[in-house]
Amino acid sequence: MERAKRRLAAIMCADVAHYSRLMEQDEDGTLSRLKTYRSIMSSLTSRHNGRIVNTWGDSVIVEFTSVIEAVQCAVEIQNELSHKNAELPDATKMEFRIGLNLGDIMIEGDDIYGDGVNVAARLQELAPKGGIMLSQSVYDQVRTKLALGFDPLGPKQVKNVTEPVETYSVRLGGRNEPEDISGPEPSKRSEQAGAATDRTHDWEKDTQAVANGFEQARRWLRSQPKRVRSCVFMIGFFFVLNLLTSGLSTLWFVWPSLPFAVMLAWHLIVGRKGGKMPVHPHRTD
Repeated sequence: MERAKRRLAAIMCADVAHYSRLMEQDEDGTLSRLKTYRSIMSSLTSRHNGRIVNTWGDSVIVEFTSVIEAVQCAVEIQNELSHKNAELPDATKMEFRIGLNLGDIMIEGDDIYGDGVNVAARLQELAPKGGIMLSQSVYDQVRTKLALGFDPLGPKQVKNVTEPVETYSVRLGGRNEPEDISGPEPSKRSEQAGAATDRTHDWEKDTQAVANGFEQARRWLRSQPKRVRSCVFMIGFFFVLNLLTSGLSTLWFVWPSLPFAVMLAWHLIVGRKGGKMPVHPHRTD
């Protein structure tokens, strides 16, 4: 009897979440989307030197010689399918769950067998919709080599595998980060509430200080002669015009404001030295 060939490989297993419900709602539309999404997955698999082993029903099994390529391919698949799903109503979105394992497999023709495949399939069942679940063997290989976030989810007992499997979820832009539905502990909630109250008080104090500053500036300006008010107005006018046309990237308002700034400085200096500014006999400021 010929001995089965073996090799180490990265295995990706993927299937559609709630596929039966989608088929019940719209068979033709679901099958059409499945073909489209599989075409996308096939293209990305080829790009990462993977081999599609089987496509049973809504499932896909892919073999990779590189675990780095396998994880990169899985991330690109979920990102690409997420963009496609964004165009669809919630009821018709087709979201895949992906499990990845690095392990020893047996090869028979074009098919692959063994615990390496079985663990990947069980991880796929544990993965959230639109998410990726990794085994310890995959995580150890990629954690320092890929710019991704990982959440350890602890050991999981899975079907037909004797020992619990350590699991890690890949962060994908917040789409499948674990949810903490329990909330913070009571003591932490109190601390957070106190911190929020302090921030509110600080904000109120800062707002009041700014309002007081504006009020003092307004009173000072109203007490000044008309020439001083006119200079301040023109400088302010050019500053606002600068903001509306160029923002703060280019401060060109300084140059047209310069004559008014000089006049303002002269009026203020003369006014301080002379006590009062001279008043024209036929003008009132």
